[in-house]
Amino acid sequence: MSEADETGAAGFGEDVVEDAAPGDDEVAEAGDGLSPLPEDVGEVLLAESGSGWWPIAIGPLLVGAVLTMEALGPGQIHWPVMMIFLIVITGPVYLFITAARKYASVELTEKTLRCGTRRINLSDIGTIYPPNNGGEYKDWEKAPALGELPAVPRGRKGIGVKMVNGKLAQAWARDVDRLRTELTQAHLAVQLGL
Repeated sequence: MSEADETGAAGFGEDVVEDAAPGDDEVAEAGDGLSPLPEDVGEVLLAESGSGWWPIAIGPLLVGAVLTMEALGPGQIHWPVMMIFLIVITGPVYLFITAARKYASVELTEKTLRCGTRRINLSDIGTIYPPNNGGEYKDWEKAPALGELPAVPRGRKGIGVKMVNGKLAQAWARDVDRLRTELTQAHLAVQLGL
């Protein structure tokens, strides 16, 4: 067993998604030919959050620096203005982080794969395509990404999958090589009934 396997979520630490509630997942769409999700999805093999929480500290640090300069200077401290700046800087960052943690996160379990808000059964995947190392685009590279986003999120790479209903899609992650390895192994285990 590798060191990554011993750490549970492979040492992702803060990258483990804690915000996603089971009811938040988008289930298979009606009439798409995919099976319903199981109650027990198994152990988490890989998890990536869409974003860490550290950028939220930018607003308080900037406001703190300006307050320090005002306190050391000859004038007065402008508390109302500083509080407005804090809200104006921190509010949008909080919204961005929250959206990224919902729509750009990935979770692979023993039985399911969730990219963003879309969770699918591994048994509904018919084929996992190898990486494209050639110069021409493959059909799967033009396929829509899993989840609600129109394309693979920035900073991530796609893995081509063909569903049992014949549709092409792209699973995606930051660590695409690890996702490909874990996904291939978990998919094989599901097919073998392990």
